[in-house]
Amino acid sequence: MSDVATTQDLQGLAEEDAPVLEAVMRMHLDTGELCDLDARTYHLVRFAALSAIGAPPASYLVNVGAAMDAGVTVGDLKGTLVAVAPIIGTARVTASAGNILRAAGLAVAIDGNGSD
Repeated sequence: MSDVATTQDLQGLAEEDAPVLEAVMRMHLDTGELCDLDARTYHLVRFAALSAIGAPPASYLVNVGAAMDAGVTVGDLKGTLVAVAPIIGTARVTASAGNILRAAGLAVAIDGNGSD
């Protein structure tokens, strides 16, 4: 597979032009309503879970973006990391913070590709 084809395939994934991402998104559609938590708590719990499992940057890209849209602040995210640090450990907290930064870079790259 050529580098151009690989880049196009990856860009398609980033732009949600793939059945895998569509399936993942469908899994999450109703969970907010079904869990009986307020939106802020819902997103902070999801963020804590991502941190606990060592989620990749793309997971943070989707979930932190939705959390911010729901009014969660950077301070809320920091507070959540502080709260879970004794349970998940410093390595996971550090990895989580790094993956959030990588997710921000992905967001910038995706926005940059979409503006062409």
